Amino acid sequence: MAKKIVLVACGAGIATSTVVNSAIEQLARDHNLDVDLIQIKIAEVGVYEDRADLLVTTAMTKKEYPFPVINARSFLTGVGVEETRQRILEELKK
Repeated sequence: MAKKIVLVACGAGIATSTVVNSAIEQLARDHNLDVDLIQIKIAEVGVYEDRADLLVTTAMTKKEYPFPVINARSFLTGVGVEETRQRILEELKK
């Protein structure tokens, strides 16, 4: 399975994306998946449109991208975390 490039974005690319980044790192380790995590501001996503495989974000976005977008606010609220993990895992295993 090829390495997946995962964008982890929030408004500023610092606080909440760090929480999500850590969760995805752990998920990838637990399932022996090869991922390259890139932590960014939501405004920077366009720079990676031609090479990213997935966007996991805590920020709101209305823009369409050529890769799946997963809302990860559940990692901050604690509500629906397992469902979000499963969605991320499904995309990483494709």
